[in-house]
Amino acid sequence: MSQNFYQRSGFIPLGGRAMERGSRYCSALLAAALAASAAGLACEHHYYRVYDPYYTDYHVWNHDEDDYYRRWAVETHHDPHRDFRRLPPNEQKQYWTWRHNHGDHDHDRH
Repeated sequence: MSQNFYQRSGFIPLGGRAMERGSRYCSALLAAALAASAAGLACEHHYYRVYDPYYTDYHVWNHDEDDYYRRWAVETHHDPHRDFRRLPPNEQKQYWTWRHNHGDHDHDRH
């Protein structure tokens, strides 16, 4: 068949530009899937245990503890987005004192 037939019908023979478009489409789809997967990993929560030296107990730092921490930070005019582990020791002590006087005491005694 002639080149004019292909141009008039919009049909592109296999091995021509259709393969190139399909390859680009697959590459873009793969890149989007990988980006979505990486974004999901970035949002994953990692729980850890924190030792409270003032009350000699452990707390599991999970979503619940994070909520208490943010509540304390707002009430005491601290930055609620600052990582607890980066607070100076005297501010960590203030938090633990507040924490033991508020809410449930769901800490681990190990």
